[in-house]
Amino acid sequence: MSFDSKKQREIMGHFATGVTVVTTGGDAGLHGMTANAVASLSLDPPLVLVAVDKRAITLEYIKENQCFAVNILRLDHEKLSRRFAVPGPKDFSDLKTTNAATASPILADCLAFVDCKVVEILPGGDHEIFVGEILAGEHHGGEPLLYYAAGYRRLAAP
Repeated sequence: MSFDSKKQREIMGHFATGVTVVTTGGDAGLHGMTANAVASLSLDPPLVLVAVDKRAITLEYIKENQCFAVNILRLDHEKLSRRFAVPGPKDFSDLKTTNAATASPILADCLAFVDCKVVEILPGGDHEIFVGEILAGEHHGGEPLLYYAAGYRRLAAP
């Protein structure tokens, strides 16, 4: 008997996460998606992981480009998060971006970022897990955009 996926979503929706936009660039072109299935994996070597739904178009872009950047969003980036959560082509033309170590776009005013080369792709049920070696990264400060119980949230004042 398998566990009910709706129940799993409800339960795991009560795990507060940061919100990111995972971007990629290279021969396949630019693409990005909103993601919260992101984690720091190892300090030595410096690795992060990103889980991407097998149905997401971003999956093929990351596979072909062999790189990705995790852009951690600030509290005022809810609109940006919603923009990259919608399926389909992504237009970067009105966004201020830079590059670090790879061709993956770095959102210029993000809270923080890591720029990675893909070192391994693992199966993960209906997702594929991209393990990326961090080649560059930076934090700029600010308050993070959070996601909890199907809604955007903010940290409470200490």
